[in-house]
Amino acid sequence: MLHFNRCHHLKKIIQKCFSSIHVKTDKHAQRFLSRTFALAELRKSWYSTHSLVGDKNIILMGPPGAGKTTVGRIIGQKLGCCVIDVDDDILEKTWNMSVSEKLQDVGNEQFLEEEGKAVLNFSASGSVISLTGSNPMHDASMWHLKKNGIIVYLDVPLLDLIRRLKLLKTDRIVGQNSGTSMKDLFKFRRQYYKKWYDARVFCESGASPEEVADKVLNAVKRYQDVDSETFISTRHVWPEDCEQKVSAKFFSEAVIEGLASDGGLFVPAKEFPKLSCGEWKSLVGATYIERAQILLERCIHPADIPAARLGEMIETAYGENFACSKIAPVRHLSGNQFILELFHGPTGSFKDLSLQLMPHIFAHCIPPSCNYMILVATSGDTGSAVFNGFSRLNKNDKQRIAVVAFFPENGVSDFQKAQIIGSQRENGWAVGVESDFDFCQTAIKRIFNDSDFTGFLTVEYGTILSSANSINWGRLLPQVVYHASAYLDLVSQGFISFGSPVDVCIPTGNFGNILAAVYAKMMGIPIRKFICASNQNHVLTDFIKTGHYDLRERKLAQTFSPSIDILKSSNLERHLHLMANKDGQLMTELFNRLESQHHFQIEKALVEKLQQDFVADWCSEGECLAAINSTYNTSGYILDPHTAVAKVVADRVQDKTCPVIISSTAHYSKFAPAIMQALKIKEINETSSSQLYLLGSYNALPPLHEALLERTKQQEKMEYQVCAADMNVLKSHVEKLVQNQFI
Repeated sequence: MLHFNRCHHLKKIIQKCFSSIHVKTDKHAQRFLSRTFALAELRKSWYSTHSLVGDKNIILMGPPGAGKTTVGRIIGQKLGCCVIDVDDDILEKTWNMSVSEKLQDVGNEQFLEEEGKAVLNFSASGSVISLTGSNPMHDASMWHLKKNGIIVYLDVPLLDLIRRLKLLKTDRIVGQNSGTSMKDLFKFRRQYYKKWYDARVFCESGASPEEVADKVLNAVKRYQDVDSETFISTRHVWPEDCEQKVSAKFFSEAVIEGLASDGGLFVPAKEFPKLSCGEWKSLVGATYIERAQILLERCIHPADIPAARLGEMIETAYGENFACSKIAPVRHLSGNQFILELFHGPTGSFKDLSLQLMPHIFAHCIPPSCNYMILVATSGDTGSAVFNGFSRLNKNDKQRIAVVAFFPENGVSDFQKAQIIGSQRENGWAVGVESDFDFCQTAIKRIFNDSDFTGFLTVEYGTILSSANSINWGRLLPQVVYHASAYLDLVSQGFISFGSPVDVCIPTGNFGNILAAVYAKMMGIPIRKFICASNQNHVLTDFIKTGHYDLRERKLAQTFSPSIDILKSSNLERHLHLMANKDGQLMTELFNRLESQHHFQIEKALVEKLQQDFVADWCSEGECLAAINSTYNTSGYILDPHTAVAKVVADRVQDKTCPVIISSTAHYSKFAPAIMQALKIKEINETSSSQLYLLGSYNALPPLHEALLERTKQQEKMEYQVCAADMNVLKSHVEKLVQNQFI
């Protein structure tokens, strides 16, 4: 749920939108506005009963041994408020016997009921309450407590818990039967803790009670300060008067709107949250899902998405949809080179790591009474990934959210094209455009900034436009997780110790993937160099080397690595904004110049700053195929063409003084003709299915991608639309699809 101030802000935006496009408030507009304002009032009502003011309690939850009682006393002393320990102050006084005696007397199941009844008869305000380890297993009593407080989960490393309980000589806890280990019981209990908490305190190994208490207070402060985490446009100009209010968006608004109204991209107004060394070390043994929950909770305020709901989304996204349980495993290739495999999702590319999660985030953030049309430009992989991700929403969400993917009709591989077209769903359509990716991406940005057209769709059809490309913050943010997770896996596998530097080498087109690695470094991952790998469309490599972004007389070349056949790199604007100390005026000047004059030059100081962290080079088509061939012959591993581009560049520019993690952004199954050409296999003119079976007979690593293999067997030829590279034609397609979906 959103804070009321946020809803009030949204109401003003909608009113301003309608006035700015000079539309008479007819019946459609009145109905749209009334639904939106009703939602705002609903959220106001919700938050007035849930915000932490005055007499609310701080409720400490966690397993036995988490230190709830000790931490609670420290917090009580700091705040000068009453401290209540459920064991000592409620249960034992109610029962007139010790908790252990009661457990022995009634047994596990009855104990939980008796415990729950005692808590239901208790009330307090303005206090610090330390729960028992088993309280969260009783729903009614937890709802009773939650009504008047914030529940803070003390998430303590498992080994610390077991060690503490041994020191306390605790040999049995509630729910532990003979033959059940403490470790198994704690893992079982986690599902209940994750269900109830409002804020999590991630307790690093060996943290003192005083340190944990300070973390609890910081977590409560963050939870209360719902307006502290905002987003601004990269083209936002800061007011000269420091007291003048800055126009900012909340996470939910940034996700919903996708692109800022001034043409810029949304970025955090403040620095990225940073984890301590101890917190990172505590994540070394964690699963990908656990790492994602910790990192994304730090980046998304609970007023936008409650922590427990975010956890459910993450588990849904990365639960059963990936062929590898590690989600994004790291494989040692040779020497100091490691491959980060980002292709185990349902559509076989790194886009799945975001687009299995982003649709759930988007559906949560939008008002329940509005319809949304997602416009996406794809250079090959995003289209099928976005269709797959949004098709997994529940029935109600699919009825109010639809997707249109524009792709260059002749600018993707045959398999990618078949995959995009074959992935269309009842709420997703593919449109081939007779141009390149840059036109598709630019066209979408122009449609967003056409207030007459967007206002018309809103008033006439009750439909709002948004995006699921990496220009949308909700799409970019989840990518930070796999860069951090890759580093932690190297630590876990014993290749490095935490704190040792690594380089990352990433095939780069739109700059989103490599930018996510920059954000991972900002959160505390010790990445030394970001190696930007380009194909023959090497505008980014030239820019990093010279500071001159020059599109004049540069034509897009079609290559074996089509997903990085991009000349206008959208996310570069976010990184330049970061380097230029959030100078929105400079970003406006640079990117307006790029639009009008097709080039810009940054000053020498910025070039030097860029080159402190970035190295770049490019790879020819012949070098790409040679790398696929040599890697297979030396290691039995098949690289896809994009990964081969990165391998060539890493071999050339990385100094081998530290490990380098090469991002493998797609499975080679998508590019079978190029792979067969690289491996000098003559039977190229086969069907896609037979090509994959032939490659599978080589018993190479990684094995064939089963979901992609199934895609080649699809017999039904799905229809799709093709349109000219004309803005009016594209807008006409959008309007017709809106009519078909929502009217």
